[in-house]
Amino acid sequence: MIDWTQMGEFATRYAGAGAKIAGLFLMAWIASRLIHRYIPRVRMRLVKVMQARRHEPDLELDKRAATLGGIFRKTVVVSIWVVVLMMALEEAGFNVGPLLAGAGVAGLAVGFGAQNLVRDVISGLFMLLENQVRVNDVAIINGTGGLVEQINLRTTVLRSLDGTVHIFPNGTINTLSNMTQEYSYYVFNIGVAYKEDTDHVSAVVKELADEMMQEETYESFILAPLEVMGVDEFADSAVMIKARIKTAPIKQWMVGREMNRRIKKRFDELGIEIPFPHRSLYFGEVSKAFATRSVGADPGEIKAMIREVLQEKGLQSGKVEPPAPTRVTPAAPKPKAPPQPAKPAERRPRRPAPLGESTADSESFE
Repeated sequence: MIDWTQMGEFATRYAGAGAKIAGLFLMAWIASRLIHRYIPRVRMRLVKVMQARRHEPDLELDKRAATLGGIFRKTVVVSIWVVVLMMALEEAGFNVGPLLAGAGVAGLAVGFGAQNLVRDVISGLFMLLENQVRVNDVAIINGTGGLVEQINLRTTVLRSLDGTVHIFPNGTINTLSNMTQEYSYYVFNIGVAYKEDTDHVSAVVKELADEMMQEETYESFILAPLEVMGVDEFADSAVMIKARIKTAPIKQWMVGREMNRRIKKRFDELGIEIPFPHRSLYFGEVSKAFATRSVGADPGEIKAMIREVLQEKGLQSGKVEPPAPTRVTPAAPKPKAPPQPAKPAERRPRRPAPLGESTADSESFE
């Protein structure tokens, strides 16, 4: 027979355990929601306190607080759910002691096998502690630039200008260049023609920057007047004037583009030439140009062409007299003489040969 008493006790015990487990998960969910809701408020409060003490720009403090707040929120939420899961297993009747011991041994083995993972986490912690880069900074990591969207304990996420997302494990970051920490500069390389007065050009550029600083749209972004460094380079087609302007972080490109637009318009109004690349070819001594005509078989045209060339070279100016042309007249053919009868050869008398010569060599014929 069914013992209803034992069944009731069994049902009561497991119903109580289920209620406790459900309560634990409910509390974990509520705690997670509260953390996600109140951490941003705490971050804003910390930003105000740090601003009052350190007198740093609000944007810089807000980026740092957002980075640290995101890491803290994720870490706390994960820790809460791990603890609640262990408590739920214990309420369900499982012995979590061996489980925790096994997890420790497994963690040790994973630590030896996943050294890159440990390296990434440690590198991420040092990046946060040293405040090397923050969320919403523009940085160049390992030669790739973009906006920092996320900084996690293991990875850093960049989004480039064309929307591409680049993910870098923190342990593989060899070079990190932060372009928007505290303030930024926009550098101008202004090329003008060699005939322009560089002092006048510098004064015009400074005047444009001062006008922008007085405008309400840009006065909060420009932190200092334009700094003209002077003539930086003598290029092939232009004189390069280098200048820079100090702006708020990540605003240097907006200010620089507007400044470039105004420089172009003002230079056009004042007639200041912005040259384009060109090249001059020099062939040595400058000579007077002469017309080139197609020459046919007419000797008169050939003589006129030769006369122009000789005049150009100074041969007809009294320096060198050209040789007079000579006319070659073909000689008249001579009349052929009638053939003469052959005469017999005469034998010359033999003369005595001198000493040392052969008698055969002394004999000759005409």
